Amino acid sequence: MSDATTDQSMHHGAPAHALERLVFFSDAVFAISITLLGVELHAPILKFGAPDVDFVQALANLTPNFIGFFVSFFVIGAFWGGHHRSFDCAQHWSPRLGLPNLCLLSSVAAMPFFTAFMSENVGNRVPTMVYCIWLTIVAIFNLWNNSIAVSPGIVKDGIDPERIATIKVRGWSVILGAATSIVIAYFQPWVAQVGLFSIVFWRLLLQRLRRPAAAS
Repeated sequence: MSDATTDQSMHHGAPAHALERLVFFSDAVFAISITLLGVELHAPILKFGAPDVDFVQALANLTPNFIGFFVSFFVIGAFWGGHHRSFDCAQHWSPRLGLPNLCLLSSVAAMPFFTAFMSENVGNRVPTMVYCIWLTIVAIFNLWNNSIAVSPGIVKDGIDPERIATIKVRGWSVILGAATSIVIAYFQPWVAQVGLFSIVFWRLLLQRLRRPAAAS
């Protein structure tokens, strides 16, 4: 049976079973990756009867770990949101979805390690840059995967082209924001993650640059 026949038999206005399995599997990987971020938060163990100030100090020492947890939690959540938006536009299964989706999921699954590496070595250039570089890799896979999901032959019929363009602009803005963090990490590792806020700036800039091109 040809791919076209298989696709037609599996589609009557609803996503194909293979497409549903890919989305369910992806959701599971995102959920597990976020959960593993919490596993990397190790509770301090002090001897029985230790002074209260020691417990307070032990918790204070975990501040970088909690910051890393919350930043990566929302970063992974944002990637999941982008995945959801893109596959909400998809209707037809294609083998072209397999590799980019696996690349995205594998990079997301490694986020807990890079988060812990940075958090345990807070303020150091190499761990911070490695985290930002890995985040950029995830962002590249994210754009690749989501662009395939809204490509011809996979995307739903009648999807607004503007919606597809917005998904791609979001993807590029995340890449540029993560790359900005790499540059900041080289000069000021302590504040590298602030560079992620530039994602909003890059998105607005790309949207503004796109308007004249779309109008012409």
